[in-house]
Amino acid sequence: MFESFGFESLTAPQAAVWFALIVGVAFGALAQITRFCLRRAVVGDDRKQAAGVWLTALAVAVLGTQAAVYAGLIDFADHRFMAADLPVLAIVAGGLLFGIGMVLTRGCVSRLTVLTGAGNLRALTVLIVFAVTAHATLKGVLAPVRTSLGSVTLPLESAALPGNPLLWAALIAGLALLFAVRSGNRASTLVFAALIGLLVPLAWVGTGFLLYDDFDPIAMESLSFTSPAADTIFYAVASTAVSPGFGTGLVGGVVLGALAAALLSGGFAWQSFSTPRETGRYFAGAVLMGVGGVLAGGCTVGAGLSGVPTLSIAALLAIAAIVAGGLIADRVLRGLPARQTGPAALHPAE
Repeated sequence: MFESFGFESLTAPQAAVWFALIVGVAFGALAQITRFCLRRAVVGDDRKQAAGVWLTALAVAVLGTQAAVYAGLIDFADHRFMAADLPVLAIVAGGLLFGIGMVLTRGCVSRLTVLTGAGNLRALTVLIVFAVTAHATLKGVLAPVRTSLGSVTLPLESAALPGNPLLWAALIAGLALLFAVRSGNRASTLVFAALIGLLVPLAWVGTGFLLYDDFDPIAMESLSFTSPAADTIFYAVASTAVSPGFGTGLVGGVVLGALAAALLSGGFAWQSFSTPRETGRYFAGAVLMGVGGVLAGGCTVGAGLSGVPTLSIAALLAIAAIVAGGLIADRVLRGLPARQTGPAALHPAE
């Protein structure tokens, strides 16, 4: 499809970076406005409203993605989400680790990327540690952990939910929207959330159809933050040796979009750590999310918002494990005696 556009100085991989930058700016601005975050939806004080936002985005993402599949624009048959052998141990362990980590850092990776654009230096620090850890798990000293756990697989007759995908899409979206309309959110907030969800099929179609080029192929991708964060940190320190990709453009766009929204709304503010204890907690959470995100095959956005719309069993298992990890961590933390008092003890990432 891409060759039909007639570009002479822009290749498909280069176009993908610009496309991701645009998608990222939109996501960053919308996520800043809606405070989009799965951690808030699972254990936040305003979890009902936060869940309404997240589920609205998911509903639109599911319907849009499956509509694109039905129209023949994209196909997930060869995507990693549809691997016949399910790395069940890696996904469950990774999801639990990621869920615990996002509670320790008080924000999932997508939310922390948005907060970085709004001036939160705690979030920026977590992102750097997360990205380095994720890269080490993908290609570095922690790779043996990934390969060992990934070798424990469960063969599946079908890597996607069995039956009619349109019926599954309607069921998931219907239940999500039913909760969303009862979540107490303003209509405008849910509209913005729906726009976030629309970015998922837009990215799938953009990379899998519009930018498809037989002579210079790119991977079909949508919103995600684990591998893109690792790619971005690697590009930042070795840009003369590697080229940016879709993920690099996405992360950069999210930061820019969040920055613009924060400046326009007066929400930009420099924030940093208050105590060494708080710093250690955030560092630990960043490491757990870095390892967990790779093992699970994605974060709350990569495996959740973008993965669930593919109807992949692997993605559904990953997001379920992430939620379980978050609930377990929250229960444990609430049961611990308070060792710190004052504002710093309640200092949130969000």
